[in-house]
Amino acid sequence: MGEKTMRKLAKPMLFLAAFIWGSSFFIMKDALDQLPVQYLLAIRFTAGAALLGLLCWKKWRTFTPDYLWRGAVIGGMLYTAYAIQTYGLALTTPSKNAFLTAVYCVLVPFLYWAFARVRPDRYNVLAALLCVTGVGLVSLTGDLTVNPGDGLTLLCAIFYAMHIVSVAKVSPGKDIYLLTVFQFAFAGLFAWIGGALTEAFPAPALTKPEVLLPLAYLAVMATTVALLFQNVGQVWSDPASASVILSLESVFGVLCSVLFAGDQVSGRMLAGFALIFVAVVCSETKFSFLRKNS
Repeated sequence: MGEKTMRKLAKPMLFLAAFIWGSSFFIMKDALDQLPVQYLLAIRFTAGAALLGLLCWKKWRTFTPDYLWRGAVIGGMLYTAYAIQTYGLALTTPSKNAFLTAVYCVLVPFLYWAFARVRPDRYNVLAALLCVTGVGLVSLTGDLTVNPGDGLTLLCAIFYAMHIVSVAKVSPGKDIYLLTVFQFAFAGLFAWIGGALTEAFPAPALTKPEVLLPLAYLAVMATTVALLFQNVGQVWSDPASASVILSLESVFGVLCSVLFAGDQVSGRMLAGFALIFVAVVCSETKFSFLRKNS
């Protein structure tokens, strides 16, 4: 395809990636009714690694042994984040899980400051203040406590932010597609080990269509296709637009959860969701799209 065609397809690809990831929250919630957390992640990441490895087979000629330890580091971070998020999802609603996970976008500049000594700017600070207010509106109960599911989801956001920082540290000079294959493979390996140590293998559940269909969606669409759409879309669109579109993942997560999972969303929660969304857009784009228009 030519450059003009790719630029036209870039934003639709990013929208589809955000929608697929957003819809995966309530689908994963349904799958958790039948599958234990560790084996759900093990199957999802192993299948994702195999599919992506086949799709980027030409990249294998660039393989060097250091891909293994790099993949193990970021795969370990990714596995930890997903495991905590999935345990949290079992104890809260998909809509709250989607928006509280998005907090990681705001945390990244502050973690990067700790590792690279690059100070956050005023937009990062503003985003943090908006985000904290939004999290309070979404998560705090009447007695000002946070329920366990929301607490785990906020913890997973920290690990997602650490994952992004670790990718920035270990990926320079490496093919990102091939590195992602090893990231998925090691995340799957850690999940298989976790499952073997803590859970019984769910053999009967894996014969049920109501389990296999969500698993296929998570492995093929939410893990492999969405990642490819994100990578291709970001190459052929400007960073500010790409960040805004991808941040819609949490919005799509709420919409799908309300429409298909029957989530109840109060006015206070909507206000919190709105603040978190604005905080993510502020942190990711620094409102550059507004300055460009003016």
